[in-house]
Amino acid sequence: MVKFIVITLGIGWLLIQLMRFFLRTKLAKFVQQVNQAARDQQQSHYHQNNTKTGEVRVDHVPDNFKKNKHKDQIKGGEYVDFEEVKD
Repeated sequence: MVKFIVITLGIGWLLIQLMRFFLRTKLAKFVQQVNQAARDQQQSHYHQNNTKTGEVRVDHVPDNFKKNKHKDQIKGGEYVDFEEVKD
C-alpha cells in the first residue's frame, strides 16, 4: 500500500513538472507572437502617418474615377465678375 502511494505521488509530481515546462514554453511563444504583432502594427502605423504637413496621401482611387475624370471632361461653372465693396 505504501509502495502504491509513493509511486502515485512520484508520477503526479513528474506530470506536474512536465505540464509546467510545456506551459512555460507555450506561454513564451505566445508572448513573442504578441510582441511581434504589436511591433508590426506600430511600424505600419508609423509609416502611414509619416507624411509632411500639408501633404495629402491617397491610399485608394476608385477605378471609375480614374476612367471618367479627364481634364477635358471637367466642366467649370460660370465666371461672375464682382467688385469688392468696402463699408
